[in-house]
Order: sequence, then C-alpha cells, then structure tokens
Amino acid sequence: MSPLQLFYRTTLLLGGLALATGCGQKAEDKPAAAAEEEVVVVEVEAEEPVLNVYNWSDYIAEDTIANFEERTGITVNYDVFDSNEVVEAKLLAGNTGYDIVVPTASFLERQIKAGVFRKLDRDQLSNWSNLDGDIMARVSKHDPDNQHAAVYMWGTTGIGFDEVKVAEVFPDAPTDSWAMLFDPEVIAKLSACGVTLLDAPTEAVSAVLAYLGRDPNSEDLADLAAAEEVLMSIRPFVRYIHSSQQINDLANGEICVAMGWSGDMMIAADRASEAENGIEIAYSIPKQGTVIWFDMLAIPADAPHPNNAHLFINYLLEPEVAAAISNYVFYANPNSASVEFVEAEILEDPGIYPPDEVKAKLYPDLARSAEYTRNLTRTWTRFKTGQ
Repeated sequence: MSPLQLFYRTTLLLGGLALATGCGQKAEDKPAAAAEEEVVVVEVEAEEPVLNVYNWSDYIAEDTIANFEERTGITVNYDVFDSNEVVEAKLLAGNTGYDIVVPTASFLERQIKAGVFRKLDRDQLSNWSNLDGDIMARVSKHDPDNQHAAVYMWGTTGIGFDEVKVAEVFPDAPTDSWAMLFDPEVIAKLSACGVTLLDAPTEAVSAVLAYLGRDPNSEDLADLAAAEEVLMSIRPFVRYIHSSQQINDLANGEICVAMGWSGDMMIAADRASEAENGIEIAYSIPKQGTVIWFDMLAIPADAPHPNNAHLFINYLLEPEVAAAISNYVFYANPNSASVEFVEAEILEDPGIYPPDEVKAKLYPDLARSAEYTRNLTRTWTRFKTGQ
C-alpha cells in the first residue's frame, strides 16, 4: 500500500454510530470493545497526487495549502478569481479541469440545477459534523439537504471607509447607511477622495433596492428600473468598479469609501495597520440591511480528482484549519468546533460576527431566474459603461 493510500484509509475512519450494523443502539451505550469492533474503514482508491482549486482572491491562510500538501503529498494547483460571473461562465462551459470551486450559494443554487456539480460523498467527510446547524439550515435553501457543497466562509456586504479622510471631506457622512454610495449628494462629496463599487451586479442591485425600501430579491422589472436609475445617477462619482482592487487601495489611501465584502474590508484595515501609515479603515453594515452570503466548497461533475477534492474539503473542516483561515482572512467560518481556536478580536468584531439585532436585518441572496439575469446583465453593462 502506498503512503497516500494509507493516508486515505486512516483519514476516512467512520465510527459505528454512522455505519454500524447494530439494531439502533447508540454507540455510547455499548461497551468500548464492541464500539471498536464496529469501526468501518471506507476505502478510497488513490488518484494521482494532484488537486486543482479555484477560489476567491485573498481568501485562504498563508500556510493552508502548504500544510495540506505536506500532510498528503498532493500537489495543489491554486487559481483565484474575483467574480461569481467568471466562475459561472467557466463551469457552464464545462471541462474546467478544477476539482474544487468556491461559488457563492445563490450561484451554486442555479448551477446545481444545471447539473454542474456532483453530490458529496459524506462517507469521505468525517468532519462534516463540525458544521453549524443553523448555518447549514440557511444554506439548504440553496442546496436542499446540503447534498452538493460545504460552507467555506460566510459574511456580509457593506461599506469600508477611511475614517480620517471621510471626516475631512464630509464630517456628517451617513456611514451607517447605503446613502454613502447611493445618494448622489452624498457620494458627490465623497468622490473627492475616491469611491468604488463591487463588480457584483446581483449584490449591488439588491443593496440599492434595500436602500429604496424595496424587496432586495425582487425580480420585478419596475424595481430593476428604479435601481438602474439610482446607479446611473451616481456613476459619475464612482472611481472604478472592481471586486478586489479596493483592498489595497483602501489600505494605501488611494480611495476612501468602498462597497466591499466584510472580510476584505478587515484585510484592508489590517494592512493599513501593519503599514503604520496613519490610515484607519472601518466597516459598516448599513442600517437598511444587507445580504448574508455563503461561499461554498463544491466539486464539479467532471472533476478529474474527486477523491482528492473530498480529502481537501475534509481537511478544511478541521476546527484548527478553519479557525486559522478565519484568523487570517477576517471572515466568519461555519465550523462550530473552531470557536475555541478563533482569535478573540475576530469573534468579538460585530462586522465579522454580527450581533442578533443586526442579523435580523440580513437578507438571503436568492438565485435569480435566467430571464431576470439577462435583464440584470444589461442594466449592469449600461452602468459600468455609463451609457
């Protein structure tokens, strides 16, 4: 038996509670010797030691991949993206060559319907029980019974801003409101120090609708038209539309306000602090509410190394591994068992783990119909081009 095969055998041991042949008696009620006898080895044929991963940029700890490679002998080819739309286009075209991809749950939902992903083999995921039940229940609205993916990280979309620069150009700026971005009079004042938006049409339009007091998940074309009117009114004051550039630009003082994902804004704050450049970045969850999103670990139906992919997912579900990623990227993880390993400043930050009163205002990002998506794409193209 090769070392890799031995690793598979020893890693994928499942207790008698899951696969025992007994008559319903709980494992903890049985003698230790009997419990040991019922341990089942799940044999998985070893694949070539290669794993191809496609994940968001700035979204993993520095040593996560290296530690996995050292432990397993599997070489990881790691590519990054910064847009769900880019991932979806590749997945729908097929033959990506990727073993693991990390789409957001709303995109995963419609990709499942398109037959893009294979179902997970829970027998290969001994750490599945570490996942938080409430989080998984929320995600099951996108992936019924959580059959196709495991949650990687979760967070919110809000406003990152340079506290000093914003105070200088607009002392009374409504930093707790989407008005920072969607009120033309407000963003016009802030544009002097640089304002950016995510290149994420679904989230941006949903945020505008929340700001307008409308259903963020509406597919009513009248609501889309109202959102487009707001977007076009602020377009002259938006420096650029991008989903990763704003991290460094906030940290370096190139811009002062950005629509961004919670962890990315925390990364910007951390980089500014490390640079000791006097820049202080804050993150605000708008009072009108915002999306709570979940990024998912999924295996394409045509993945060349599905067993290695399961091994990697199981590794990411280890409490210490999940916590190390949260500590590095400033995103909340769904791993209940990881709490004791997550740094206190992360757990206690309301921008990362929002309190209950804020959670009550968070809305899901539901999958949109194909027809609505086509209209949304046209709206977004007009907004990006300013035409």
